[in-house]
Amino acid sequence: MTHSFKYGVQASAILFASVLTTACNDANDPGLEYAPQMYESIPYDPLRQVDANTVNPMGINERTPAIGTVPRGKLSYFNHIGKDSTGIAERTLRNPLRYTTANLEEGKVLYTRNCQHCHGEQGDGQGPVGVKFKGVPNYSQGAYVNMNEGHIYHVIQWGKGRMMPHGSQVNPEERWKIAMYVRVLQKGKGPEGMSELVQDELEPSQKTNPENQAPYGQAQANDMSEEQGQGEKARNGTAQ
Repeated sequence: MTHSFKYGVQASAILFASVLTTACNDANDPGLEYAPQMYESIPYDPLRQVDANTVNPMGINERTPAIGTVPRGKLSYFNHIGKDSTGIAERTLRNPLRYTTANLEEGKVLYTRNCQHCHGEQGDGQGPVGVKFKGVPNYSQGAYVNMNEGHIYHVIQWGKGRMMPHGSQVNPEERWKIAMYVRVLQKGKGPEGMSELVQDELEPSQKTNPENQAPYGQAQANDMSEEQGQGEKARNGTAQ
């Protein structure tokens, strides 16, 4: 190996090392990427943004949903009753479920997961969080004793006071089951009062609960058609 070639190789190595060192000084510099098409999708990916999108507004891949649309499978998550319309919820919302052992037991499980840390096992507001921050109501005292299921359902969905909304955490059926279990706690007997509301053993003629009946002249709240895009008579608007 000649001296000139040897010195040329050494100089090239030093130059290459200096380039690498300089390129790595900036922590925000991604450097060079070999065959980037192998890593970055050429089609637009709504959950990933690499370059500005020249087709969509604001240059982003995601599009804003059309006004008035509801995500597929979430139709019954929402209703037309506003956050501050608790009175309307009390008058119009009716629980479509019966007080069976299975429904109440599931309501108890859901209450334990989502509510007990504030409202307590007995519904007396003495959960670990309720004790710390105070002001959590006792279901078996004052006006809370007479809260109906529509009121409870509405508060679960939208929240009230310092209680945050739980509508995104529990679906409508689960909200009704929690509301049913709260009715148990309103008796002031804790979970032991569950048996007083169970309807499993009643005769068919005795299983009619006024709170489970649809309000006269109005569609049943939170019901949806079994078929996408199809309505059911006397449920999509005012019943005739």
